[in-house]
Amino acid sequence: MAVAAWLVWRQHEPWRRSRSALTLWSLQLAVNSAWTPVFFGLHQIGAGLAVMAVMFAAIAWTIVRFWPLNRLAGALLLPYLAWVSFATYLNAGFWWLNR
Repeated sequence: MAVAAWLVWRQHEPWRRSRSALTLWSLQLAVNSAWTPVFFGLHQIGAGLAVMAVMFAAIAWTIVRFWPLNRLAGALLLPYLAWVSFATYLNAGFWWLNR
């Protein structure tokens, strides 16, 4: 994640496109950091699943925004998206079994 952001950050032209993509990267990172306290701290499995859905969308959108700026940066986020997909599946399973 950090290397992907660095690859986009170091491309200063056009800065406006890079800045908005990096803002989106920051957003997905903030959503990512929100999941742990919601799921584990508050024990809100359904809310954790909602956070995961937002996280998945934010990561996918970040990949779409990174790709034209630096294809490697976009590609580096694909395993992260795969991991979040699997984590969403697990979160959904916990929600389904505990509803």
